[in-house]
Amino acid sequence: MTPTFGEYIKQRRTELGFPLKKVALHLDIDTSSLGKIEREERNLSEHLLSPLADILQTEQRKVLNYYYSSKVTQEIKNYPYYKDVLNIVEEQLQLYFSNTEHKENWTEKEFENPKAKLRIATMFSGIGAIEYAFKRLKIATEIIFASDIDKFAKQSYFANYKIDEENWYDDVQNINGKKYKGKVDLLVGGSPCQSFSMVGKRKGFADTRGTLFYDFARVVKESQPKVFIFENVKGLINHDNGNTFETIKATFDELGYKYFYQVLNSKNYGVPQHRERIFVVGFKDNSIEFEFPKPIKLEYKMQDFLEDYIDSKYYLKEKGVKFVTSSKNRKKRYTQINGDIAICQKANQQFNWHGDFIFESKDSPEFNELIFDVNEVEEKYYLLEKTKKYVLTEGTKNFKTSIKTDLEIARPLLQSMHKMHRAGVDNYVTHNKGRIRKLTPKECLRLMGFRDDFKQEVSDTQIYRQAGNSIVVDVLIALLKQMDITKFAKK
Repeated sequence: MTPTFGEYIKQRRTELGFPLKKVALHLDIDTSSLGKIEREERNLSEHLLSPLADILQTEQRKVLNYYYSSKVTQEIKNYPYYKDVLNIVEEQLQLYFSNTEHKENWTEKEFENPKAKLRIATMFSGIGAIEYAFKRLKIATEIIFASDIDKFAKQSYFANYKIDEENWYDDVQNINGKKYKGKVDLLVGGSPCQSFSMVGKRKGFADTRGTLFYDFARVVKESQPKVFIFENVKGLINHDNGNTFETIKATFDELGYKYFYQVLNSKNYGVPQHRERIFVVGFKDNSIEFEFPKPIKLEYKMQDFLEDYIDSKYYLKEKGVKFVTSSKNRKKRYTQINGDIAICQKANQQFNWHGDFIFESKDSPEFNELIFDVNEVEEKYYLLEKTKKYVLTEGTKNFKTSIKTDLEIARPLLQSMHKMHRAGVDNYVTHNKGRIRKLTPKECLRLMGFRDDFKQEVSDTQIYRQAGNSIVVDVLIALLKQMDITKFAKK
C-alpha cells in the first residue's frame, strides 16, 4: 500500500535512524508539529519541502510526489466520483503545460537592452553583492548611493566599486531619499529585523518606526525606485509569530508597490551552499507580473571552489580538531567536513571552529601530525599529547620494544589494553591519514559568488564576517535575469 506523505516521512526517518527532534530541528519547527504532520493532522509548509528532502537524503521530486498526492487525496477522498475528477485534472494539466513549455529558463534569457546603464542604490550594502552581480553580468551601473555602519565593509566596498564619498552613508537614518527621487532604477537592501510595535495592530508603515526596516521602507517611499529587492533570513516569515512579516507586507502595500516573495536556496542557483533566504521583489509598476526563477541542477561541489595551495595557518591544531570531529558537534551540525554542499555561511564562521572544514589526506604522516578519522572514530579514542609521548617511545633501559603501528597482522589483543600500553605491546593505527583545515577567506568569497578579482583589503577576520553577511551573487543574477532588469533602465 502506498504511504501517505506523513507516513513516508516517518518511514524514511526510521530507515535513517533519525529521531523526530533531528528532523524537526533541520526544518526549524518544533517536534510536536512534526509529529502531527506524520500523523496527517497538520500540513507542512511548501517552502520546507526542499530542506525536508535534504534531511531525508532523498530526491526532492519524490518528496513533492508524496506531498501533492496526499494533498489531492485529502480533498477528494470522500467524493464517490473521484476518478472523473482525476481525469479532468489530467486533461487540464496537459493543456496547461503544453501552453507553457515554450517558456525559456532564466539561464537562457537574453537581456532586452544589454548596453543599458542601471542606476542602483543599496542599503546595508556590505561588500556589494548586487554591484558584483552586475559586474559579472557585464551590465553598466551608476551607484547612486550606498551605506553600511561597518567601517571595514566600507573599506572593502571602496576598494572594489566606484562611488563618490558624498554618496556613502555610515548611518541609514541619514539617507534623505527625497534627494534621489526619480534617480534610482533598483534599490537593494536587507536590514536586521526586530519585533515591531503592534500598538493598535495597524500592521503598517507606522508600526515599523524605530527599526532598521523602517528606514528601508522610508527610503523606498521617498526615492521611489522602479524596482526594489529586500533580502532577509528565512526565519523572518515566522519571526514574532508571523507578526513581523505581516507588518512588512502591510508596509509594502501601503507604499503602493506590487511585490512578490519567496524563500530561495543558493544551492538551487548554481552555488553549492545550503543558504536559504527570503527575497521580496517589488515593482512600482503594478501591471507587472513576476515569477521567481526556477531552480537549476547543481553542477558543482564545494570542493570545486577550493584553492590549490593553502597557508599553514588555516590548518587546525589539536584542540580545534578534537572539537570538529567530536560526535556531539557532528550531531548538532555545528560543522561539516568535506561536504558537497557547504553549510550556510555566517558572520562568525570559522570562529570557535564552526562552519565548513576540509580533510586533506596525506600518504606518509609523521608521528607528530594531527591524525584523525573524520568519518567514524570519536575523539575519545585518540591519544592525548601527554599519553602519546609515553605510548610512542621504545621503552626504558630495562624494557625495549618496537613502536611499529599500522601492522598488517595485529599483535595479540590484551585484556589490559585499555591502560594504553606502548605501541610495541598494543595495536595502534594512524587510520585515515591527513589534516583538517578551515576554509580560507577566498574560498568563502567564492562560495558567495565572488570571483578572485574581488580585492581583499581587510583582515581574514573581517573577510569571514563580510562573506557571511553577504547575499549570494548567483541568486541575485537569477533574479535580475528573470525580471530582465535592463527593461527598467533610464530611457
